[in-house]
Amino acid sequence: MLTTIVNLRTCHYGNLTTLRPHIRSVSQDRPSWYESVADSTPVYLTEQLLVSTQQMTGLPWWASIMCTTLALRTAITLPLGIYQSIIIAKVEALQKEIAVLARQLRFEISIRAKEKGWSEKTCRFHFKKNLKRIVSELYVRDNCHPFKASLLIWVQLPMWVCLSLALRNLSLGMGHVPLAGLATGGALWFPDLTLPDSTWIMPVSLGLINLLITEIFVLRQLEPSKFQKYVTNFIRGISLVMIPIAATVLSSMSLYWLSSSCVGLAHNLLLRSPRFRGICRIPPTRSDSETPYKDIAAAFVAKYIK
Repeated sequence: MLTTIVNLRTCHYGNLTTLRPHIRSVSQDRPSWYESVADSTPVYLTEQLLVSTQQMTGLPWWASIMCTTLALRTAITLPLGIYQSIIIAKVEALQKEIAVLARQLRFEISIRAKEKGWSEKTCRFHFKKNLKRIVSELYVRDNCHPFKASLLIWVQLPMWVCLSLALRNLSLGMGHVPLAGLATGGALWFPDLTLPDSTWIMPVSLGLINLLITEIFVLRQLEPSKFQKYVTNFIRGISLVMIPIAATVLSSMSLYWLSSSCVGLAHNLLLRSPRFRGICRIPPTRSDSETPYKDIAAAFVAKYIK
């Protein structure tokens, strides 16, 4: 009986040993998650969009990339940016009402605590529970839940990934759309879009533009919380890290990143315009100004130059 068990085990392990090379080769042939995303349907459709735009306009590839970026961000992310500004303005407008209701709730709970002999811990529990319910009802009433303000990033990030990977595929000849011309579709110091920018002009410009966008956002915060300060410093770090990353990727990708950041900066400044905010019916906030651009310049000089 023991001999039979040993023979069965030997046979079993022998079969596994025989199959291991085959299993290893199958696992090696399986594409990574990055390759799977780069070969996905959204990226394929983005490749078609880029090629169709370049062919219809007849522009050189560098100009076509910039124009496509401007068109997509204006048609998709600018309306979402307007919607985000409306949500943020409504949430800010509710803060006074929330403060009044919180005082009333605290008074009512103090009376109830005396009647029922609640402890301080119990009072805090009921206060937080009821205040959360009241705030949620206000968000529903004004249709301005703060999570809706994050819709922009959930659309902008996938679009950024798809365009970056589509340009990478087209530049390396790995795309689904047969194409030639990116190697000669550059200009000035980046004539070949299939090579990194060896001058570091675009990577450094990208980092500076992203830092400028961050600092303009910081100047608008009247009383930033600790969490907001941590997030701001994190974004600053990401902006700096993007410089060496952009210097190693293809010029077509870094050109797109720079174009996207420039359009984002222009949209941020546009959303500060009182006339544009009035056209879009964005509710006024405490940080609004009749001369926003002069105020930004003065605050920037006072904070970073003087």
